[in-house]
Amino acid sequence: MTFKHNFKKVLSATAFAAALVVAPAANVSAATNDASSTQQSATATSQDQQASQDQAASQSSAANQSSATAASASSSTSTSSATSTSTVKKTTKKAKKTTKKSKKKVAKKTTKKKATKKAKKTSKKSTKKTTKAATAAVTASAGQSQATDQQDDAAKKAAEAAAKKAAAAKKAAAKKKAAAKKKAAAKKKAAAKKKAAAKKKAAAKKKAAAKKKAAKKSAEKAAKYWIAMRESGGYYTARNGSCYGRYQLLISYLGGDLSKKNQERTADRYVYGRYGSWVNAKRFWLAHNWY
Repeated sequence: MTFKHNFKKVLSATAFAAALVVAPAANVSAATNDASSTQQSATATSQDQQASQDQAASQSSAANQSSATAASASSSTSTSSATSTSTVKKTTKKAKKTTKKSKKKVAKKTTKKKATKKAKKTSKKSTKKTTKAATAAVTASAGQSQATDQQDDAAKKAAEAAAKKAAAAKKAAAKKKAAAKKKAAAKKKAAAKKKAAAKKKAAAKKKAAAKKKAAKKSAEKAAKYWIAMRESGGYYTARNGSCYGRYQLLISYLGGDLSKKNQERTADRYVYGRYGSWVNAKRFWLAHNWY
């Protein structure tokens, strides 16, 4: 009966120690879960829970070992009860130390997570500022680009207008040049036509003069022949008193040269000097029967 009573006491002490061990572990797990709820990463929370469970399992194993040792001691002697109680106290103390270390570790992790969270917030703020600055820079750049595009469009329009104006001026100049060229060609053609007409007229006049001259020459020749036939019958040696030759000129006119050539030359000089032509001399001969 004493052994059973002592065994029950040992079991009660062991259960109490296990409860002490499990309770802080549960508290630690709850603290860990609370700390984990503040984090954004589900992976970190799972790792903390696993660590807590491993620690609780280790502590429970130690308690079970203590219980087994206490039971063995109770079966050998009644004085082992005090030893078992001491062992339970040591186990409890060890469990407290482990719990304290676990709390420190959790607190350290919590502090580290807080620092990480603070760093993330700072990084997020910095990122926001950087993004805001970049957005402002992009907006300014877009505005500048838009202004540049507007300037380029204005310059392009001005260049197009200038090119259009230059093309119109060039076209007008070409049209004016073509008109001047056409006018010059027409003027040249008219001048050539006028020159051709003048040349034709001069040729006609020359031809008419030549024709007239030829006709006059022919008339002169005919009148000269007509007079020669009336005066001497056409003989260069005919003589009538003081007149001699084909045209019955005074011998003194011939100057002692009775040749045919001298008779022709002297007769022309006499007629042109006195009548102006053989035609006029013939007209005079017809009127007076001599010349």
